[in-house]
Amino acid sequence: MRVLVGGGTGFVGGALTQLLRSRGHEVTHVSRRPGPNRISWDEVARSGLPLCDAVVNLAGENVLNPFRRWDDAFRRVVVASRVETTKTLAKAIAEAKRPPRAWVLVTGVGYYRPSPTAEYTEESPGGDFDFFSRLVSTWEAAAKIPGDGTRQAVVRSGVVLGKGGGAVSQMLWPFRLALGGPMGSGFQPFPWIHIRDVAGIVCHALEMEGIRGVLNGVSPASPSTSNAEFAWELGSALGRPAVLPLPGWMVRGIFGAERAVMLLEGQRVVPKRTLESGYCFVYPNLSSALRDVVS
Repeated sequence: MRVLVGGGTGFVGGALTQLLRSRGHEVTHVSRRPGPNRISWDEVARSGLPLCDAVVNLAGENVLNPFRRWDDAFRRVVVASRVETTKTLAKAIAEAKRPPRAWVLVTGVGYYRPSPTAEYTEESPGGDFDFFSRLVSTWEAAAKIPGDGTRQAVVRSGVVLGKGGGAVSQMLWPFRLALGGPMGSGFQPFPWIHIRDVAGIVCHALEMEGIRGVLNGVSPASPSTSNAEFAWELGSALGRPAVLPLPGWMVRGIFGAERAVMLLEGQRVVPKRTLESGYCFVYPNLSSALRDVVS
């Protein structure tokens, strides 16, 4: 397949590109930066899609960038980087003379309401209770295109664990220095997925003609993983203790109260339709995933 990937030069995009090319697919990135096998967002908006068989959008500003103050300006950047890029691709797909066969959007499990006990499958309600849930609803609505000419799927991803980026990259040094530990109470659920599997689910959704609708992009072990267990397993993978908790007030001070909810609360998300679709996880348990990340 010829696959067009928005946000393909980012953390998850790099892993997806590598996987797709290893499976014989051609990949072109939509990017703000020029380079080989790339086109710009302006080109897509102005001239439409290049000839392709599938489109993926991974674009989005890092919400948990600790160096960005959580103010109205940054909120607008977070929304636009997701919703506007998705609208650009959806419009280009809808207007294409030869539309692609598949269109996959990667969003987040922030769609589901944080709860220490409730479990959420792809059919569970959500998307209407706070900034991030409403963002996911708007984001996914922006992807919808009329008709059945292009198969549409959404992957709601958990926290992505991988080498060289994502959540773990910001945690490694404190944990290596034996200064790591759970955030807040540590009891909150920690919905996670290895980067190889989030790329794998997207690739699976592109290649399997029968897949439409929402797939939860979390590990099968994710519903039973707490933040404290994650901290303990990361410390174990590094051969370091992980007993120094980061107090909730400090997390709120760094990220702001609205963003801190993403770290101090969580969701038990189940990849029900993902497993039913036939996807086999490369890293179904946390210990093997983290050993790979820190190796």
